[in-house]
Amino acid sequence: MDDTTPDRLALFIDGRWVPPRHGGSADVIEAATEKVLGRAAAASPADIDAAVVAARTALEGPWGSFSAEQRADVLDRFAAALKARAKATAALVSRENGMPISLSISVNGYGPAAMFSYYAGLVRAEDGEDVRPSMFGGRTVVRREPVGVVAAITPWNYPQPLAAMKLAPALAAGCTVVLKPAPETALDAFVFADAALEAGLPDGVLNIVPGDREAGAHLVAHPGVDKVAFTGSTAAGRAIGEVCGRLLRPVTLELGGKSAAILTEDADLAAFTTALPDVSLVNNGQTCHASTRILAPRSRYDEVVAAVTEAVRALPIGDPLDRGTRIGPLVSAAQRDRVLGYIAAGDKAGFRRTTGGAIPASTPTGWFVEPTVFADVDNTARLAQEEIFGPVLTITPYDGEDQAVALANDSEYGLAGTIWTADEAHGLALAARIESGTVGVNHYALDLAAPFGGIKASGLGRELGPEGLAPYRQPKSVYLATR
Repeated sequence: MDDTTPDRLALFIDGRWVPPRHGGSADVIEAATEKVLGRAAAASPADIDAAVVAARTALEGPWGSFSAEQRADVLDRFAAALKARAKATAALVSRENGMPISLSISVNGYGPAAMFSYYAGLVRAEDGEDVRPSMFGGRTVVRREPVGVVAAITPWNYPQPLAAMKLAPALAAGCTVVLKPAPETALDAFVFADAALEAGLPDGVLNIVPGDREAGAHLVAHPGVDKVAFTGSTAAGRAIGEVCGRLLRPVTLELGGKSAAILTEDADLAAFTTALPDVSLVNNGQTCHASTRILAPRSRYDEVVAAVTEAVRALPIGDPLDRGTRIGPLVSAAQRDRVLGYIAAGDKAGFRRTTGGAIPASTPTGWFVEPTVFADVDNTARLAQEEIFGPVLTITPYDGEDQAVALANDSEYGLAGTIWTADEAHGLALAARIESGTVGVNHYALDLAAPFGGIKASGLGRELGPEGLAPYRQPKSVYLATR
């Protein structure tokens, strides 16, 4: 096996390339051409069992005796191996899921390496334990121990960084991992196996087993798993949460979103429309934190609708490997049809479609949808309440900022949001009123050093930053009778 092989017909279990026990494999289809890009091994429940056993054995073996410094050294080598593959990995992901290469090179290419380096530095710099005076005499040693075997289940929209957001802190904490990536982007997942081998990660510490929902369900409920980390839809997250709740198993859930962008009276509209592709339509709209609901003051409403429509209409659509492309194809025919169904629902509801709404004539093959804007959208409508996961924006007027905040919070989700204002202090004050795990003022970005995650139907727990390391540890207090 090498990094240039289009097919990945073996699973990565216990540090080795292992054929699926039942010979399972699945086609990975290129989003822009609708042709088979390659074939990837597909795990059965028996393969999942083998991967969990390998992870448990590694946890109780050499990896369990590694110091934080030794783990950090491995993570640094892992980061270097990922960085060396960054350009090829980015291009592979763009072919799998349609992400424009200008975005993919940073998030799928170099982003994962940065996460591994960050967590290596974090554990290298910290003390392994705290010694606290006891209120009753003596002292208590508080240790941070790895939670154990982690089941990491990741989606297709940002396959590399969303996996790294779990792998890097889990390995830094001393855990072992079974990674189940989405079938749509199974090929790129094995880049982590290549990097693990190059970095000298002990056998069984990382296992990679792409599979379908049955494989994922088997992994979540497996008696050998100590923690689950999942990114995906809210519906799937609820099902996983129910299983973990019954098993009293720790779980991190990063789920859906339907975030609002509040433009204030003094907002710089040109700055917003310039940032709009990165904030509201990033990755062709296939982004959980995208600000897809635009809330505009009624006094500037017509101006906002015109500017947003013009900006969206001008976005270049085409080959995701072309650096000039801003809107590529969606990941699959099913996803394209789902998005088109929402557009049809918006038309049927009588909302004003100002641009887009069809399959581009310039792209006869591939799962493309024109970026679409609906104006005059009632915030209670499906178009404004349900996560579309495609290049569809809604614009809704508001009267006064109290109403703007109420509209932004009138959602079952609470993952992200943006505030656009000339007064940063005012933006911070408004952000404090938004029911959301994250908010951006005059832009939006994930910071490796700060926690990311949502509230309400957007999930449980946080990833990134020091807060992203904590879920992979469990504190142990050891009381000592003498000072």
